[in-house]
Amino acid sequence: MASEWRKLPLSLAELCIDTTLRCGQSFRWRKINNEWHCVLSNRLITLTQSPTHLSYKCTLPAINPPPHETTLPLLQSYLSLGVPLTQLYTQWSTTDPNFARRCSSFTGIRILNQDAWETLISFICSSNNNISRISSMVNNLCLHYGPYITTISGEPFHDFPSPEALSGPEVESHLRSLGFGYRAKYIADTAQIISQQRPKGWLDQIRNPAVPPADNPKFQPGEKPTYRKAHEALLELAGVGPKVSDCVCLMGLGWWESVPIDTHVWQIAQRDYNFGGKSKSKTFTKGMYESVGDHFRNIWGEYAGWAQSVLFTANLKSFAEQAKTGKKGKKEEEEDKENAGVVVKKEKVVKQEVARVVKNEELTVSSTRKRKAVKEESQQRDEDVKMEDVMDGLTLSSQVSQVSTTSTTTRRVSKRIKARESQ
Repeated sequence: MASEWRKLPLSLAELCIDTTLRCGQSFRWRKINNEWHCVLSNRLITLTQSPTHLSYKCTLPAINPPPHETTLPLLQSYLSLGVPLTQLYTQWSTTDPNFARRCSSFTGIRILNQDAWETLISFICSSNNNISRISSMVNNLCLHYGPYITTISGEPFHDFPSPEALSGPEVESHLRSLGFGYRAKYIADTAQIISQQRPKGWLDQIRNPAVPPADNPKFQPGEKPTYRKAHEALLELAGVGPKVSDCVCLMGLGWWESVPIDTHVWQIAQRDYNFGGKSKSKTFTKGMYESVGDHFRNIWGEYAGWAQSVLFTANLKSFAEQAKTGKKGKKEEEEDKENAGVVVKKEKVVKQEVARVVKNEELTVSSTRKRKAVKEESQQRDEDVKMEDVMDGLTLSSQVSQVSTTSTTTRRVSKRIKARESQ
């Protein structure tokens, strides 16, 4: 049963849901008939927004529904509404001219106080991925393993699955059949670690004591947790490198000084802050990762991750029109779909090209010129993905090995390339 609509006085400068819910923080919000929907803590939350108010309602499941009166405090905590965002924008604009130039088109971007477990698995899915495909993966996890809540306009909504639900013996193979690739093993292994090798509530024990979970404001923090300790503890989990760890720290554990560094943020550091000087190197070491994060923390302070999210969003292609006009264009969602379609088409083109190369190799394996061309192509691919692999804590060789377990075609290509390089 759905509740009545309720309103919160809230300006677009303090929160813009059309930007915040689309900028790569949470991957489960869906917009249907100009209303945003997502299941949070066993209930469907529906949001709309005017220039002066945020309107919300909740739909409870038929079985074990939570109390209606818990929805408002849940939403306020989830949206981090206790943080004075406009004051922070003013502070960052004063200390950082680059932020001041770009922020006017991207006001109202808040860091969501998400469930730590959901954030962990969502960003394991993010490795070498795009927002559209991550959203599809996360939706499949909920659809196949999460408890059903309700249906809106013919679309079923499920809550996020528990660690126990994702730790079964058949989970990895099933996720591979759903297109998760090498991430399937990471998800299954991490679920087993959390459900079987860590004490119950372990993730909340390493969170920021000043930022309680949205659904448990009375939680008891662990013994003297810090951002650095939380970051290192997450690195022990399968599929978690420095970037994923920082994403979980920032969006799932309340460590708001955390600054995730991916290709977008590295581009920003080089282009707008002259990081790395004139070399513009594509390689990215752990030391460089930490240096970039420390640099931004020195500029933006204890809410550095919040400031980073604004510049990160401004650097996304799907927000290019907004960056130019300063307005939330009506075509943004269509552009997202088009961008996702372009990515899919490019992936198909790459697969077709690989198949063509394999066929030609079988016919002309003695061609010295072709061996040299293929070797150069392989080296270029290695260079292109090297930075993202380091950020995710994955070496190129381990990634190739993991991908090879799911694709016989890729396995053949890998063997042929290695054979040629050894000649």
